[in-house]
Amino acid sequence: MTTGWIIIIAAVVVLVYLIGIYNKLVRLKNQFENAFAQIEVQLKRRYDLIPNLVETAKAYLTHERETLEAVISARNQAAAALPQAAKDPTNAGAMQQLGGAESALGSALGRLNVVMEAYPDLKANQNMMQVSEELTSTENRVAFSRQAFNDAVMTYNTYRQSFPPVMFASFFGHSKDANLLEFADSAEIQAAPKVKF
Repeated sequence: MTTGWIIIIAAVVVLVYLIGIYNKLVRLKNQFENAFAQIEVQLKRRYDLIPNLVETAKAYLTHERETLEAVISARNQAAAALPQAAKDPTNAGAMQQLGGAESALGSALGRLNVVMEAYPDLKANQNMMQVSEELTSTENRVAFSRQAFNDAVMTYNTYRQSFPPVMFASFFGHSKDANLLEFADSAEIQAAPKVKF
């Protein structure tokens, strides 16, 4: 009779432990999905600001049409990649596509900033200053949101890959790791700048 009680208690303990694993996997997945939603909000804000920046600059940069078109094209590609990544942040291909599109957009915006430096009247324009400041602020928010997302992904992946959760994760519907949001130029970002005299 005591053996029966021991078996029942052991089964209940194992069941409670498995429920704990399942609940933690769900909580961690929801955290990284929420973190991606924060990135999505900031990227959409960024995509909305870019046309305003370009429109303001058009009056001054009539002969810099190629730069302006490159910014709009890169913005459109990034905006098109965002919904796919938002649909499933565990999709490695969609996350890579978004990272590549965001890198291209950052590069195009960098070229635009270089061009704008050559036009003091444009830099002094109140609308341009305001839109540029909002865009810079948004860039910082994107960076912070991306860091929070990557931290949440790392926490989820670490728990999912740990023992014993790794034995049950697939059974509970958590069969694959989440993907970090990395930009294509991450190697260049990590490298120290070279200064030559």
